[in-house]
Amino acid sequence: MDNYFNNTSLIRLLYKWKYHLAVVFILAVIFGAIFSGPAFITPLYKSEAIAYPANINSYSDESETEQMLQIIQSQIIVDSVIQRFNLLEHYEIDPAYPYWKTVLLKRFHDNVKIGKTPYEAISIVVTDKDPEIAAEMASSILEFYDIKTAMMHRNKRFEVILMYQKQLEAKIALIDSLKNRLEELGTTYGLIDYSVQSQEIMRGFLKTFDGSDSRNVNTKGVNELKTNIEKLGGDLLTTVEMLQHESRTYVDIKVDYEQEMRFYRSNLTYSNIISPPFPSDKKAYPVRWVIVALSALGALLVSILVIFAIENKRRLMGARQSS
Repeated sequence: MDNYFNNTSLIRLLYKWKYHLAVVFILAVIFGAIFSGPAFITPLYKSEAIAYPANINSYSDESETEQMLQIIQSQIIVDSVIQRFNLLEHYEIDPAYPYWKTVLLKRFHDNVKIGKTPYEAISIVVTDKDPEIAAEMASSILEFYDIKTAMMHRNKRFEVILMYQKQLEAKIALIDSLKNRLEELGTTYGLIDYSVQSQEIMRGFLKTFDGSDSRNVNTKGVNELKTNIEKLGGDLLTTVEMLQHESRTYVDIKVDYEQEMRFYRSNLTYSNIISPPFPSDKKAYPVRWVIVALSALGALLVSILVIFAIENKRRLMGARQSS
């Protein structure tokens, strides 16, 4: 049989069987064209969407694109798409089959390909027998991604808002208690401003000692105020400083709280769609000329092997008869 693989013998052999090979080739082309038609292979249409992540922050060492990819591939989005388009019926899967969900998820992942582009964007490629559904599924995946991401951000921001609210309530309570203490020091002990009142006490004592206008000095009041400042002056200074500090802290927390509330109440989207999906007017599968070419080539190769076997058998039989 090896003798037939040299160029001369091979050409002679193919020329000898040329009509048979021509018939096989024509039949392979005809049958390839027939069996690659829509009657035997359902044509599939492809729709692609390309988008960049937006308004998100990475949780760990992952990039924003990887985070977007992780969310899009989550089971909750897959289930949402399956439910919206009733893919169990659309893919013609029998719900009575024990492993219908496994088959459904396999069909879904076979028809929906999600990955990163070389430019750190997200590509969503959907193939389906209906070009409209293919485009709508790609759009819905991005829509569900926005909904899921918004829900995640809202939940986390709500936790932060509750934390800020508790801090603000604690600050308000502390500020109120400091104000009440200042009011008590002012109404009960006459302590209002440590610096000013200290100067007034000093001025009153000086007038008492040098005898100038001593009739206009309330010596008892000066002594009483001096005693109160000696006992509670430190408390007054501490209370004033604490009130000022807590007021500044309250303002800072309030600014952060209001910022979180703005984000919580806003309706942000979390994807920038660079290339929106659209219904394709040309099928992506099957490529009929490829099927026809492979069918013809395969048929020729099989035919040549059969011819080799026939010729080799004849040669062996002839050798036996001559011996």
